[in-house]
Amino acid sequence: MTDKLHPLVTAAGREMADGKLDRREFLRVATLLGVGAGAAYSMAGLSEPAMAQGAPRKGGTLRLGMRVQDLSSPHTYSWIEATNVARQTVEYLTYTGVDNVTRPGLVEKWEASPDLKSWKISLRRDAKWRKGGRAFSADDAIWNMKRMLDPATGSSTVGLLRAFILENFELDEIDPRTQKKRVSFRLWDSNAFRKIDDFTFEINGKSSFLGIPEAMFHYPAHMLDPAEGGKFGVGSNGTGAFELVELEVGKRAILVARKDPHWAGGPWLDRIEVIDLGDDSAAQVAALASRQVDMIYQGAIAALPAAERLPHVQVNSVDTAYTAVARVHPIKPFDDKRVRQALRHATDTEAVLKVAHRGLGSPGEHHHVAKVHPEYADVGFMRRDVAKAKALLAEAGYPNGIDTEIACRPQPDWELLAVQTMVEQWKEAGIRVKINVMPSAQYWDVWTKVPFGFTTWAHRPLGVMVLGLAYRTGAAWNEANWSNKEFDALLAEAEGYLDVEKRRAVVARLEQIMLDDGPAVVPLWRALFNYSDKKVKGYRIHPTAYIEFREVWIEG
Repeated sequence: MTDKLHPLVTAAGREMADGKLDRREFLRVATLLGVGAGAAYSMAGLSEPAMAQGAPRKGGTLRLGMRVQDLSSPHTYSWIEATNVARQTVEYLTYTGVDNVTRPGLVEKWEASPDLKSWKISLRRDAKWRKGGRAFSADDAIWNMKRMLDPATGSSTVGLLRAFILENFELDEIDPRTQKKRVSFRLWDSNAFRKIDDFTFEINGKSSFLGIPEAMFHYPAHMLDPAEGGKFGVGSNGTGAFELVELEVGKRAILVARKDPHWAGGPWLDRIEVIDLGDDSAAQVAALASRQVDMIYQGAIAALPAAERLPHVQVNSVDTAYTAVARVHPIKPFDDKRVRQALRHATDTEAVLKVAHRGLGSPGEHHHVAKVHPEYADVGFMRRDVAKAKALLAEAGYPNGIDTEIACRPQPDWELLAVQTMVEQWKEAGIRVKINVMPSAQYWDVWTKVPFGFTTWAHRPLGVMVLGLAYRTGAAWNEANWSNKEFDALLAEAEGYLDVEKRRAVVARLEQIMLDDGPAVVPLWRALFNYSDKKVKGYRIHPTAYIEFREVWIEG
């Protein structure tokens, strides 16, 4: 991917040889610093995984059972179902595979400066927009990146890159709550994005940041045609292998293969039909059993035994950092961190995992960094302590406990099971919680507004990525409205470390802050699974639940 070996790749190689860096993390680091995936695997003494499913067959229709959502604003998507449709048409600059290795997408190669503050991005010259056939250009990429980082857009990408490339500034407006000037953000420098030529540009940040290639694969980071103003729908332009030809929210979406060749080869499928089967897991399995659909986007715990008994069905699974968090806004009674701590002490995460997810995964530790994350730090497992929870409530001025309400979704089924289990546990500590079950669509309309909610969070390859998205002050997806200046500063520091031991040391402090002051209960980490007909080939389940259909094909 690059003609020059970044000096930090050599350093990472020494750490791997000394046993300080495992081979998988070396692969991730080397590819982020510009080493091609094949070369990185060779340097790590590993073989690059291959898909051994025979020769692809051209033609056919694949029918996917998945919710069909509003697709109009890709840069602000908050759900993976929407991006799984859009990604077939509007692509990404990079692609992080199921092996956690980031590869080129619309980007051909990238090079990082020694201090990781400047990134030179070289684009492919053969990627063409479907309409008009013009080449995807540096102007297109820069327009998309700037739009995602514009506060007026409201993209969650800001949470990933804020410390790297944005600066805060005061507006001439007074916040009536604080009586202080409102604060917004902007690019820190006029050359934050600098065009070099039609297919090359630089990204220049104010601090070191290793994860630029991974951030380019954040799921709202679709590369849209600037002429369409950030909108997407039927007939929208794209560089992807398919065109969206029909969309009826709540019912179905249809994509067809583009007529001209795709730059990466394929697609093999002629047509993809996304069918909205609703949230009833029994209906989903029934559709799979009767072969009305060929794949279900995500499996439900209640339906897993039935799906496993279908002879024509393959169950696909992967360990992930997928979870859902019970998080609170900093308003009474949760404006006192002792009450937030009491919630955590009153939760038996091992029991929640067993009841809600059949033990498939691992118990949560309340700091939103999973054991699958390379920088995970073992700061001690917080086991349930009801007496401690009661004492904390009493210290906070609630000797008789508290009464509150949590909002959640009925599907996927494990989420409601988890909430019901935690509510029964919390009751023993005097935390009496009413459950407000909202339809999924309604919940996603208010997920950042409800004072106490249970929200699903997808897998990210790094713990610092999800911490930036979910808990950095002012981030679009900081659904808890939580703010901790020490946390923000430490997170910015951790994002700049290549050395996983240095990053882990800082992440340990971040985890402790989450346990002491944080707004969330993290009950479990999911083993993600879904179902597909055995005739579906070229598919491997991604830990993020992202689906890429360009290489998928249907056996005879």
